[in-house]
Amino acid sequence: MNLSKKKTYDVVVIGSGAAGQAAALTAKENGNSVLMLEKGRHTGGSANYSEGLFAVDSYLQKENNIKVSGTDVLKEEVEYSKYKADSRIWRKYIDSSSENIKWLHDEGVQYEGVQAMGAGEATWHIYKGFGNGVIHNSLEPKFEKLGGELLTSTSAIDLKINMDNTKIVTLRDEVSGKVEDITAKVVILAGGGYLNNPELMAKYTDYDLNRLIPVSSGKGTGDTLKLAWKAGARKYGLGMAMLFGGYLKDPDEPSFKMMGSQMNTAAGQQPLLWLNENGERFVDESVIYNFSMAGNALYTQNQVYSILDTGVIKKMAKDGNFMGLGIYVKRGQKMDKLQEEIDKAIADEKPFIFKANTIEELAHKMNLPVENVTATIAKYNEDAKNGKDSLYGKDSKYMIPIEEGPYYGFKLNIGAFCTMGGLKVSPENEVENTDGAVIPGLYATGNDAAGLTGDTYGPNMPGTCAGYAFYSGRNAAQNAEKYLK
Repeated sequence: MNLSKKKTYDVVVIGSGAAGQAAALTAKENGNSVLMLEKGRHTGGSANYSEGLFAVDSYLQKENNIKVSGTDVLKEEVEYSKYKADSRIWRKYIDSSSENIKWLHDEGVQYEGVQAMGAGEATWHIYKGFGNGVIHNSLEPKFEKLGGELLTSTSAIDLKINMDNTKIVTLRDEVSGKVEDITAKVVILAGGGYLNNPELMAKYTDYDLNRLIPVSSGKGTGDTLKLAWKAGARKYGLGMAMLFGGYLKDPDEPSFKMMGSQMNTAAGQQPLLWLNENGERFVDESVIYNFSMAGNALYTQNQVYSILDTGVIKKMAKDGNFMGLGIYVKRGQKMDKLQEEIDKAIADEKPFIFKANTIEELAHKMNLPVENVTATIAKYNEDAKNGKDSLYGKDSKYMIPIEEGPYYGFKLNIGAFCTMGGLKVSPENEVENTDGAVIPGLYATGNDAAGLTGDTYGPNMPGTCAGYAFYSGRNAAQNAEKYLK
C-alpha cells in the first residue's frame, strides 16, 4: 500500500503550520492537486500557540480608527534590522497584510480585536482560539473538504530536482519506516526553522544553549532547510532566534506550560530589578518592553536573577502587572495568583526560586557576593526614593524600592519562540541557489525564509512573524500558480 494516494502532484507542501496551511489551502483553491506533509502526529506546529498576526490598514483597524503608516513600518523595520531585512519583501508583505486579514476572516477565522505589545504599534490582530483555532477550525478542514490530501507522521527525507525542474520528494512513514518517492511540479517548504535542532543552533548561532529555552512545538528541526541546501539552495540569514526576555526553567514541566504562569511573568517580564552573577545591575530593565532586545540584554551576562520583594508582589496583585506576556498573561492584569504560585514553587523546591527574610540571606542562597548584592540594592533603593536612576536612567515609575520581606530571587533563562531565516528568497518566495538565481518551482515560507529580520526580531510591530507565515504561504502558492501556468 502506498503512503500517498497519487504518485504525482502539482504542489507538495512540506510542513503544516501557519505557512504550510495557508500555502496548501491557497494552492487547492487554485485548483491544483495538493499534498501537505506533517512529520508529527498532529498538525499546526508552533502556530497552534500563536496569538495573532500583523497587518496595516485592515478593516478592523479602520473600524477602531487605528492608523499606522505602512511606509513608516517598513522604514522602522529595515532600519531596526541594520538593513539586513529586504525592503522589497517588507513592501509586498505590508501591502498585502490587510487582504491577508480579510482572507483569513473569509475562511472562517474570528478576531478578538487589534492591540499593541509593549511600546509598539497596534498592528496585532488577535484571533479567537489562538492559532490552534485558526488551523483546526478553519484552514485545515476547508483544505480537506476541497479534496486536499494530508499525511501526518510522514517526513520528507530527500528532495531531488530533475533537469525538467520536476521534483522528486522521498517520503518516510514515521510509524512503519516505509519509504517511497513521489513527483511534484512545485514544492513549498514550510518547516518552521531550526530552533529545536541543537546541532544547527550551535553551528549557526552564538547563543548559550544551556540558557536558551525553546517555547515551541519542538518540531522546528531544520529538516526543510537541509533538504533545500542539499538541492543547491543558498544558506542565508542564519543566526537569529526570536528571544522574548526572561523565562523560568522548570525541569519537571514542558517549557510551554510556563507561558500562562503569573509567577513566570512577574519574574521574567517586569521592568523591575535584575542582578547579574556578580550581584550588580547591568541594564535599564525597562528594556523588557522590547522583549527581543531584553533577551539580548540578558545574554550579555553569564547569569541573571530578578528580585521581587513582598511589597511589589502585593502591588501587582492589587494594581496589575507592568508588562504581560502576550495575551497569555495580559498587560495590566491583576496578579491574583502570583503569591500562591510562588508559595507552591518554594514548597516544591523548584531550582529557579529562592526565598529569604533578609537581602543578605537571599544573596547567600543565590550564591551571589553578599556585599555586592546589599550594596546594589541599597543604591537602587536610594535612587528609587530620589526618583532618579543614577546608573542607567530607568524611568522613575519603575524604580520601586526593595524593602519589604520576605524577598524572592528568580534565576532567569532566556525564552525563544523560533528562528527566522536560512534560505534566500525573492519577493515571490522563490528559493535562490548559490549563484543568486531562483530555483524554478521551489518556494520557502515562514521561518524557513530569510528577509524579514536582521539579528533581532522587531516586536514593536507585533504579529509580524505569524503574519508573514500566513502571507508567505499564500504568496508562494499564488506565484506557484503563475509558474504552473
